[in-house]
Amino acid sequence: MKLSKLAERIEGALEGDGDWEITGIAGLDEAGDGDITFLTNPKFAAVLEKSPASAVVVGRKWTGSSPCPVVRVDNPDKAMALCATLLGPAIPAPEPGIHRTAVVSDDAQLGEGVCVGPHCVVESGAEIGARTVLMSGCHIGHDTEIGDDCAFDPHVIVRHRVKIGNRVVIHDGAVIGSDGFGNYRDGGRWHKIPQIGTVEIGDDVEIGANTTIDRARFGMTRIASGVKIDNLVQIGHNVQIGENAAMAALVGIAGSVVIEADAMLGGHAGVGDHLVIGRGAIVGGKSGIAKDVPPGDYVFGYPALPFRKFVANQRNVSRLPELKKRIAELERRLAELEKRE
Repeated sequence: MKLSKLAERIEGALEGDGDWEITGIAGLDEAGDGDITFLTNPKFAAVLEKSPASAVVVGRKWTGSSPCPVVRVDNPDKAMALCATLLGPAIPAPEPGIHRTAVVSDDAQLGEGVCVGPHCVVESGAEIGARTVLMSGCHIGHDTEIGDDCAFDPHVIVRHRVKIGNRVVIHDGAVIGSDGFGNYRDGGRWHKIPQIGTVEIGDDVEIGANTTIDRARFGMTRIASGVKIDNLVQIGHNVQIGENAAMAALVGIAGSVVIEADAMLGGHAGVGDHLVIGRGAIVGGKSGIAKDVPPGDYVFGYPALPFRKFVANQRNVSRLPELKKRIAELERRLAELEKRE
């Protein structure tokens, strides 16, 4: 695609020769002739100056120099996504229909253009919306409802009575609607508490590979529309996640937690049960949440503290050797004074 046409498609302002033929997209360190690249962080400007890329996408306010034509955009991340869609390798579209090795219950309802891949199982009473794709080895439990235009990668498991909205993407090996961790002790032994609730997932949700979302003990585990969940995330029973929240890999959320809209959780963060993460709050990676996080707060560490307080504490920790010496010296002087008395 001509650079001038590509700049137009990503709603950018072109500075430089628009006749370059753009054939690919790559990072600053990997871009070569024919590639368009991106500069989203000014600290990598020096890398750009040595790059053989044919063009670079930058923010509107960027003031640096570039050896190649520049495309200025309002949102470089959005522009990068559009370029990847326009220039990336084509993914073969699966053919609608039911593979001969799939097992689909006679009373399951499949919408127009549904694809059921090899070795899939669709149980009794399940409903699958139009154009939804089940790749190989997926299992859809009884009385589960799945909306239109969903895409489930291989070996996705959706258990019974789960409800999933439209345009939901679930990656390889994820399990939706498994039993929550509910047990009680009696007579010195653990006994299972039946998990009789379910899971409800809104529209435009993306769920990463090998993530698990437990069904509610009673009622509903809810994932609202627009939520983005990375790989290897554990979401416990009765958790409520608000619209457009996001969480990175290895996050663990205990039962009955409420995560309000637009909140973000960094990788490997852990949240204790029955807590509330407020609207728009940010939880730093590897943080441990032991109490509610107010809306809009940024917390970090274990146990998690407001970020500035955490940084101040860390500075004090680095001074401990010096403070230890000063205290020892003060104690020595005090002892000498006491001897004089």
